[in-house]
Amino acid sequence: MVNNTLKFNQNGLFKIVQYTDIHWQNGESVDQKSAELMESIAEAEKPDLIVLTGDMLSGGGCDDASASMRQIVKIMENCNTHWTAVFGNHDDEGTANRHELMVVMQESDLSLIEQGPEDITGVGNFVLTVQDSEDDNPAALLYFIDSGSYAPTDIGGYDWIRRDQIEWYLDESARFTNDAGHQLPALAFFHIPIPEYHEVWDFHTCYGAKYEDICAPRVNTGLFAALHEAGDVLGTFVGHDHINDFWGDLHGIRLCYGRATGYNTYGKDEFPRGARVIELKMGERQFDTWLHLDDGTIIHEQTQHTPLQRTFTNG
Repeated sequence: MVNNTLKFNQNGLFKIVQYTDIHWQNGESVDQKSAELMESIAEAEKPDLIVLTGDMLSGGGCDDASASMRQIVKIMENCNTHWTAVFGNHDDEGTANRHELMVVMQESDLSLIEQGPEDITGVGNFVLTVQDSEDDNPAALLYFIDSGSYAPTDIGGYDWIRRDQIEWYLDESARFTNDAGHQLPALAFFHIPIPEYHEVWDFHTCYGAKYEDICAPRVNTGLFAALHEAGDVLGTFVGHDHINDFWGDLHGIRLCYGRATGYNTYGKDEFPRGARVIELKMGERQFDTWLHLDDGTIIHEQTQHTPLQRTFTNG
């Protein structure tokens, strides 16, 4: 039986590889390039956990969405490490809904994805613990939140993380803090960037590229305020916008994009596919992060962009 415990290693490190926006569609030849990239990065980085941050499928283009998801699961099995996922806006646009795709992902012995509470919005709101290297006590938390698909009202645009999900997060954060007797460092993963990604890019120093509009929802339901008030989350990680990969610090929380992984969707010349790698350090309220690109290049220091630079270069 597979041991599904996540744990800091003896060096006090825990490594995550984030793949995002694979947009798998029937296992076509271009999909196979995505599979090769994912398996090669996993082999090189040897992560403790792989996180898929949504749009794993181009759902509407899949002949059989469940079959396509099983192909994704097979890739994860080939990567031979624990993995989990959150849904994006395109995953369930085809022949399978979120619940059905969840069942497929849970067929993998290495999958740590959970349905989450049935009485709150979304499918796949859950938290994983990373244990101390020396004992079984939780030493860090990983939150996974379903950011939905499209606006539920006539304002248009993308969905937003609902208030019942935010209350769930606050309850979980308080519970773990109370049980541990102190705050545990945490990370949060979801697909659609929250509106504060606009703020951090427009008014703060950021690192990395912004080659397209930030497609955040048009209303702000207060997730960032909740994260700031609770104080445990050190960073958020999203996808959705394929040719953005920047990160910036906003009031002590690092808002990060992943690096788009899939070849079966739009990209940009001289902006290679790849992954974001995240490394937590046990007992420290910080993390390191870098990019691993498809040609094997590792980028530890992304290009700095200040608001003044952006005023004159228009992004």
